[in-house]
Amino acid sequence: MKYKAVIFDLDGTLVDSMGIWIQIDKEYLEKRNIPVPDNLFKDVKTGNSFNEICQYFKDKFNLPDTIKEIGEEWTSTVEEHYKTDIKLNDGAEELIKYLYDQNVKMAIGTSNTKYLAETVLKANGVLQYFDTIIAGCEEIKGKPFPDIFLKAAEELGIDPKNCLVIEDTIHGVRAAHKAEMDAFAIFDDNDTHDIEKLKLEADFYAENCWEILEELS
Repeated sequence: MKYKAVIFDLDGTLVDSMGIWIQIDKEYLEKRNIPVPDNLFKDVKTGNSFNEICQYFKDKFNLPDTIKEIGEEWTSTVEEHYKTDIKLNDGAEELIKYLYDQNVKMAIGTSNTKYLAETVLKANGVLQYFDTIIAGCEEIKGKPFPDIFLKAAEELGIDPKNCLVIEDTIHGVRAAHKAEMDAFAIFDDNDTHDIEKLKLEADFYAENCWEILEELS
């Protein structure tokens, strides 16, 4: 095994959850009688951690809610899905167990919250395989800044150059490369993703976790 650690993104990479978030964003705005604009996130230029997206909504729509209140409402709205009906992507469990059997350390590096990451991983029976979770609810710059991945490597005790990142977004791939880590990209059926850029910039592109497992075996 070339890598001593693998850092997974969560939403879209390990679990099929992006559609839920798109719906939650719409419901949040509609509840406040705010029209949902086309290309809702087109103005997000840098950093997309959970806290940063809360701040983005507050500023863009001039919301009276605090960052904490926005985040808590989103979490309470979505958490039942993370407990019950959001499942691992095809081949994800097998990939995780293979890496564990190879004594490869594993971490989650997500723009989501640590609570929701732990919730969905526990519900799918794989939380115990991960050594640490670095989340976007922390005071940390989100992707495409490398901070989340660098902190994960630090907590794992592994040199970043010996880490692999598995991601589904171009921001994530670029964050990994800024951290001097290899980045594998995986397909996610989300119309905000630029597949051609992912294929061009990633060190390996896969349609699913099975293809990543084959590449690493």
